[in-house]
Amino acid sequence: MAMTERLKVNMIECDGHGVCAELVPELIRLDEWGYPVLAAAPVPPDLRKHARKAVTLCPRLALRLTEDR
Repeated sequence: MAMTERLKVNMIECDGHGVCAELVPELIRLDEWGYPVLAAAPVPPDLRKHARKAVTLCPRLALRLTEDR
């Protein structure tokens, strides 16, 4: 079975910088206050590289990738 990953955000840590939505707009949109709203679907294989970059570049380290089990 193929591994699937999902993006998760810690809303307490998030300051709404919006970097994540700029890097992966296919999976993350911003609400009216600038905070991320994540896609419920797993991260498609062709977007994993971009999702990992968004996790790495999050200014507050509030974004992460979790493995579905």
